[in-house]
Amino acid sequence: LIKLGKAYVDDLSAEEIREYRGTLKDPGRESPYRNRSIKENLDLFERMRAGEFNDGSRVLRAKIDMNSPNLNMRDSVMYRIKKATHHNTGDEWCIYPMYDYAHGQSDSIEGITHSICTLEFQDHRPLYEWFLEALGIYAPRQYEFARLNLTYTIMSKRKLLELVRDRYVSGWDDPRMPTLVGMQRRGYTSASIRNFCERIGVGKNDSWIEMGILEDCVREDLNEKAPRAMAVIDPLRVVIENYPEDASDEFEALNHPNDSGMGTRKVSFAREIFIERDDFLEDPPKGFFRLAPGREVRLRYAYIVTCTGVVKDESSGEIIEVRCTYDPDSRGGSAADGRKIKGTIHWVSAAHSVAAEVRLYDRLFTVPQPGSDKEGPDWKTFLNPDSLKTLSGCRLEPSLVEAPPGANFQFERQGYFIADPVDSKPGAPVFSRIVTLRDSWAKGK
Repeated sequence: LIKLGKAYVDDLSAEEIREYRGTLKDPGRESPYRNRSIKENLDLFERMRAGEFNDGSRVLRAKIDMNSPNLNMRDSVMYRIKKATHHNTGDEWCIYPMYDYAHGQSDSIEGITHSICTLEFQDHRPLYEWFLEALGIYAPRQYEFARLNLTYTIMSKRKLLELVRDRYVSGWDDPRMPTLVGMQRRGYTSASIRNFCERIGVGKNDSWIEMGILEDCVREDLNEKAPRAMAVIDPLRVVIENYPEDASDEFEALNHPNDSGMGTRKVSFAREIFIERDDFLEDPPKGFFRLAPGREVRLRYAYIVTCTGVVKDESSGEIIEVRCTYDPDSRGGSAADGRKIKGTIHWVSAAHSVAAEVRLYDRLFTVPQPGSDKEGPDWKTFLNPDSLKTLSGCRLEPSLVEAPPGANFQFERQGYFIADPVDSKPGAPVFSRIVTLRDSWAKGK
C-alpha cells in the first residue's frame, strides 16, 4: 500500500490524530505528514519494524479521504508501535496491525465467504472493503446482525473473563457459563443448540432472548434421547414393616417410556428404601397426593405403600424415618381390588443404591438483563448465590454407578442430568443437573 501511494507514516500523536479527524459535522484535516514521498514512507516503516522508534511516536495510516462522512474512512490507522512481549511471537515484532486492517485480510486468507459481525461494525464495512480492494486480494462479504443477548447471563467476553479471573466461576468450562465448552460440560447437546439458533433466527434489532427458549430446546432433545433412571437427591429413609427383612425383589424398569429400543433394566427392592424428603409431609395441604400419615402412594414400578408412622430426632424434632406397610398384591403398582392411587413417587433401595455427589446448577444471575443500563452499573451484584448447590449423600440406582463421563439421563421427576465430563469417574459418580423438567423460573413469575 505504501508503494501504491495508499499509506503513509504519520508522526502525529494519538490525541492529534483525533483532533485532525474532525467530527460527524466537521470534515477532517490532512496530517502535515500525509504527503511524504513513497521512499521516505518505506524507510520510516522499515525503521518502525526494526524497533528504532518509541511506542506511540509514529503510526502507519491508510490514505483515503479526510472529508468522508464516515469517520472510519478518514485515514484509518493500520499499524502502531508497541514494544511488548507477544504470547506467541515473543519480542520478534514491535509493530502490530489494527483490527480494521487485519480483519479483512484474515477473512481473505482463511477463505471466509460471509464475515458475520455485530451491528457496531456496520460503519466499518466501507473500510473493510476498501482495504480488500486496495490490496487486490479475495474479498469476502461482511454482513451485520444484532448481537445475541440471553437473559440471566452475559455474553460480553470482557465480563466473562472477569468472572473467570476473579474466581466467581471455576473456569471457561464452568457449566453456568454461556461458552460452548461450558454448555458442553453442562450437557447441552449440539442438536439442541442448533435447534435454538434456527428457532430464534437472526435480526437487525438488538433484543434479549429468553433463556427459557434455549432450555426448552435442550428439554425437547433430551426427552427423546436420554434414558430414564431413578435418583433420590435429598434422601429420607422408609422402612416397610411387613416386608421380610432379608428378602429382596427385582422389577423391570423401562429405560425410555416411548422408545422400546432402549430396552429395560432391573431395579432392586428391599425392606428399606429412600424417597425424596419433599415427597413426605406430616401435615399435608389439600392437593398433596404424595406420602403422608395414613395415606397410600405408589412406588414407581414396585408396590403400593401406606404410611403408618414416623420416627423423629429427639433433639431437633426432624423426621428421620418413615414407617410404612406394603400391599403384596400390588406388584407393579396396580391394586388388585382396583382402587385408585393418585400419587406415584420414585425411590431407590437403601441396600442396593449407591452414594453420589449431585450438583444442581441454576441461572448465573438473578435478573433478566445483567450488565444492561436497565439493571444498573454493578452487574456482579446480581450474581445468583444459588446458581450452584453441591449435594453429597445423594442415592442413585446402581445402574448409574458405571455411567461414562458425559452420559445424559433423565432422573425421573427431577430433571435431566449429566455424568460430569471432568469429575465423574466409574465407581465414583458425580452428576450435574442440565435442566429441570419444567421451567421453574417462568412458573415463579
